[in-house]
Amino acid sequence: MNERRKKAVKQIIFGVILLAIAGVSYFFGGKNSVSVLSFSDCVAEGNPVMESYPRQCKTKDGQTFKEDIGNELEKDDLIRIAEPRPNTVVTSPLTISGVARGSWFFEASFPIVVVDFDGAIIGEGYATTNDAEWMTTKFVPFSGTVTFDVAKIQGGYSNRGALILKKANPSDLSEHDDALEIPVRFR
Repeated sequence: MNERRKKAVKQIIFGVILLAIAGVSYFFGGKNSVSVLSFSDCVAEGNPVMESYPRQCKTKDGQTFKEDIGNELEKDDLIRIAEPRPNTVVTSPLTISGVARGSWFFEASFPIVVVDFDGAIIGEGYATTNDAEWMTTKFVPFSGTVTFDVAKIQGGYSNRGALILKKANPSDLSEHDDALEIPVRFR
């Protein structure tokens, strides 16, 4: 019985020591890695930001986080947005501009949608071109304005959302769907 008691006491002491080590480790070094879960968290902690595109932030413990720029790089050969840039704080009415290949348009326009963090539509509009030669494979300038209502944001807990520039698709066939999605923040 005495041997059992000694073994139990050793296990308790060992457990307390492990718990103390974990607490000290968390207090002196583990805080950053627990609280940094995204690019914006990493920047807020004062970590260095690499000037790449998309930008990257590296924590003290070596974790790297990329800035969310939507699918801008994947759509670069089809549509390019000049304003607003990814992660810009936007207000309503929102003016957009850029260039798109003529195949992005139908009758010189395409739809614009603003969604909240959950994907609920809070505003819709159209971008148009004044270029008479919009039926081309070349890039054509566009501009548009969309009005949105931040009061429609579900739950009101997030100031994040997205601007979606949809390829015009008069056929409504899903194989012709395409979109450029740009993350934005609402004021």
